[in-house]
Amino acid sequence: MPSANNPRVHAQIPAALAAAVGPTTKILAIGSVTAKGTPEAIGPVLPFEVRATVRNHLAGKIDQWFFQTEGYGVVFIMNATSTTEAHEILEKLPLGVAGMMEFELIALGPLAPLAMLIGDPPQS
Repeated sequence: MPSANNPRVHAQIPAALAAAVGPTTKILAIGSVTAKGTPEAIGPVLPFEVRATVRNHLAGKIDQWFFQTEGYGVVFIMNATSTTEAHEILEKLPLGVAGMMEFELIALGPLAPLAMLIGDPPQS
């Protein structure tokens, strides 16, 4: 069944596959600039945004960071165990506080469904 929380799921997930989902260990955060985020508005806030982002990186919350080359925004790989935790961190960034950036959050975890392919070897 498609997940109400995930608009990218368009097919029914087999029960065996759904049961194999592991814990969330990372969050993919895709940031998009909102209509409020004009270049004139972002410019004065950007130095504060960079400092806050670096602080989150040094605190171990933002593991990797990228700039979208086919868009206008950032992509973070975050060390968090829920989208709620990641949202709480990101909403405190200056661009988020100012309503100039919003994030799509995607929970990531180990590729646990691979366990179905390897199975337990037969016992002799």
